[in-house]
Amino acid sequence: MYYILINFITFNLIWIDKQKAIKHKWRIRETTLFTFFIIGGFLGGFFSMKIFNHKTKKFKFYFMFFISTIIHIFIVFILYKERFL
Repeated sequence: MYYILINFITFNLIWIDKQKAIKHKWRIRETTLFTFFIIGGFLGGFFSMKIFNHKTKKFKFYFMFFISTIIHIFIVFILYKERFL
């Protein structure tokens, strides 16, 4: 349930940032977006980048997607291992 919620929030944050960019308004900080990637919103962030064509030319965002994916695969593996082995 946590991953669903955090990915939904991250997806919407990227969408909001895209809307603000279009209107030339104050934007959401990249560190805030990176934080949501790291705490589990990496899939929502990645899909929203692709769907809204936002931040797709920034290597930092692909790098953060990759790093956060690795971190969460590791976390899920450790939790699975602790519970079932």
